[in-house]
Amino acid sequence: MSAKAAKNERGSEAPFAHEGRFAYEGLDRVIHERARLSVLTSLVTNPKGLAFGDLKQLCALTDGNLNRHLRVLEKGKLVEIVKKHDHNRPLTICRITASGRARYVEYLETLEQVIRDAARGAKDEARIAGNLAVTRA
Repeated sequence: MSAKAAKNERGSEAPFAHEGRFAYEGLDRVIHERARLSVLTSLVTNPKGLAFGDLKQLCALTDGNLNRHLRVLEKGKLVEIVKKHDHNRPLTICRITASGRARYVEYLETLEQVIRDAARGAKDEARIAGNLAVTRA
């Protein structure tokens, strides 16, 4: 068996189409966390930004949890946090950065590839199962 081949289910050699094909390097670990994905999705759909309280409500997070995730996103340069005052009341506005938007889009493209691969695999499995049922009948 060659270095670029492996045994398939039937024991014959099947060359790998692409080494590391299912590694999905585009699944950014900073984004690939439920709360941070919620935050970024909320901010992408609100390009002018959101007040901290609105973001907290949209993502169903506590103050502390949202704050912690925003710090991670800010450190990764995915979001910017602007503190100002509105009628003498403190107001924190959160916005996605241009690089954050680009990384988010790249992340979504990778997720779409995961879905296509999984759907293709499910179709192949159903086809094989159907063929096995026909040959056994």
